[in-house]
Amino acid sequence: MNGEPRKIRLIMELRRSGVVDTRVLAAIERVPREAFVPRPFLDQAYENTALPIGQGQTVSQPLVVALMTQALELGERQKVLEIGTGSGYQAAVLAKLCRRVYTIERHKPLLLEAEQRFRALHVHNITAICGDGARGWPEQAPFDRILVTAAATGIPPNLLEQLSDNGVMVLPVGNQGGEQIIVRVRKVNGRPSAENLFPVRFVPLVEGAPPEA
Repeated sequence: MNGEPRKIRLIMELRRSGVVDTRVLAAIERVPREAFVPRPFLDQAYENTALPIGQGQTVSQPLVVALMTQALELGERQKVLEIGTGSGYQAAVLAKLCRRVYTIERHKPLLLEAEQRFRALHVHNITAICGDGARGWPEQAPFDRILVTAAATGIPPNLLEQLSDNGVMVLPVGNQGGEQIIVRVRKVNGRPSAENLFPVRFVPLVEGAPPEA
């Protein structure tokens, strides 16, 4: 299956929908989404839709991935923390745009599959662990940017603490089944300021130790 025409159509759709950062569009174009999609859904790899990946999780809609990545305002020397590895697709996009990605997934089977994909695609600037995303990764803090791909009921204090000064965190905030919105948090002189960006629907951010695989 030649996905190139579908990929080009998707990139054009993202541009029409407000993704104007050319670096982000180039990263989306360079990361093969079909490598992160289960076999039964391969024909939908370049549709602008979320797809199931197991463990009750999804690989996010490309537009949401692109808009959240754009909202991070990434620089190529930055160190990024991602909460919720999932299929690894978002981490692979981030890895094209920054120095190093640290990513946390609470479902061990998903993490192992994502790490296999990173190796197969020769993506070497991602470090992944299985753990409690709400705890963050204090041993590697501070982070220039933090991206959360599960909905929190508020701004998680642990993650805010691990965000460097002048850092940016992008996350969905809201209750499952209720209204959720992507929020961009800037930390200046130790104090956060938040702005609402656009509505979304994500699985909830679960606190506590991950399940045993």
